[in-house]
Amino acid sequence: MFYKPIFCFLLLGIIALFLAISSLSFFDYINKNGIKTKGKIISYEKDEDGHKTPIIEFKTLEGKLLTKKPYYYSSTDLSIIKTYQNNINKNVEIIYSPKKPEMFIIEKEKKFNYGSVILMIIVSLIFLGIAIGKILGIINIEI
Repeated sequence: MFYKPIFCFLLLGIIALFLAISSLSFFDYINKNGIKTKGKIISYEKDEDGHKTPIIEFKTLEGKLLTKKPYYYSSTDLSIIKTYQNNINKNVEIIYSPKKPEMFIIEKEKKFNYGSVILMIIVSLIFLGIAIGKILGIINIEI
C-alpha cells in the first residue's frame, strides 16, 4: 500500500523539475512573443495560507476586457502580513500571451519570478540527487 519514501523523493523531484521547466518555457515564450500593456490592480485574493495574489484588469489589443490573476506569480511570507491597499487601482505593466491573453505576468515581477523558478529547480535537483543516490546505493541514509 505504501511506497518507500525514496520513491516519493524521486516523484516529487520529477514533478517539481517538470513544473520549473514548463514555467521557464512559458517565460521564454512570453518574453519573445508577449504583448505589453497596462493593467490595473483591482483587488487581492488570499489563499488558504494568507498569501495575496493581485487580481488585474486589462484590455487586450482586440478590445477584450479581462479580469484575472497572473498566470505565474510568486508571493513571499511578507505578503501575509502586508496590506496592499495602496496598490488598489494602481496601474501595472503586464505581458500577455497573444494566443491566450489570460496567460500573463506582471513585468515588474519578472526577475522575482525567475528567481523563484531557479530555486524550484535547485530544490528539485536536490530531491532527485538524494533519490538517485539512494537507489544506486551511493548515499546511505534512512528516510
